Amino acid sequence: MNGNIHSIETFGTVDGPGIRYVVFTQGCLLRCQFCHNADTWEIGTGKQMSVEDIINDLKTYLPFIEPSGGGITVSGGEPLLQIPFLIELFKACKKLGIHTTIDSSGGCYSKAPSFQAQLDELMKYTDLVLLDLKHIDRKKHIKLTGMGNDHILDFATYLSSKKIPIWVRHVLVPTINDNEEDLTRLSDFIATLENVEKIDILPYHKLGVYKWETLGLEYPLKGIEPPTQESVDFATTILNRNN
Repeated sequence: MNGNIHSIETFGTVDGPGIRYVVFTQGCLLRCQFCHNADTWEIGTGKQMSVEDIINDLKTYLPFIEPSGGGITVSGGEPLLQIPFLIELFKACKKLGIHTTIDSSGGCYSKAPSFQAQLDELMKYTDLVLLDLKHIDRKKHIKLTGMGNDHILDFATYLSSKKIPIWVRHVLVPTINDNEEDLTRLSDFIATLENVEKIDILPYHKLGVYKWETLGLEYPLKGIEPPTQESVDFATTILNRNN
């Protein structure tokens, strides 16, 4: 089985525990204004790679990955657009005893029976989900990502019901999602989940602006600078107040 792959990072240190072999899949439904991987948006493109291709390459890095307590992380784009591929990949990883992580925004989550059945199967082989919660307010979420967040919050609740460990990640963007009211509402929602191991604040940065320019796209957050350390500390305190 083949997947549409954008790229692979063989020494990731910020996408789960330990040293990670990070697979960036191609395709995403969200159009986040701060996205630093806009070149992963287009669905159905990217390099075709088989499960065997990835496993054979991954094996060569296990001497470094395993002692660190690391494993494989599938990011994107949005990995859940390619669930059948992920199932086969993670099955193969589990046969080798490799820790598996998905980095997802939940943007394609659906309650449709066919999607649920596939997702249930995938979760059998998933050790951790890095869940990107971008904004708690629905209208602001639409402005920020082009899509509402109802199904994304449903995805978070689904993961809680399945007791799949998650690390919540929140990209902090000044003037967009850093006010106290929105952070408090997000904190209150996170408190309803029973599977949260960690909450990470990811300070907004502009490292991906050149990709927008290369793609001929106008970057929508011009003029917005990364948050101050004081702002990051403030958000961290609020989001962790119930945990």
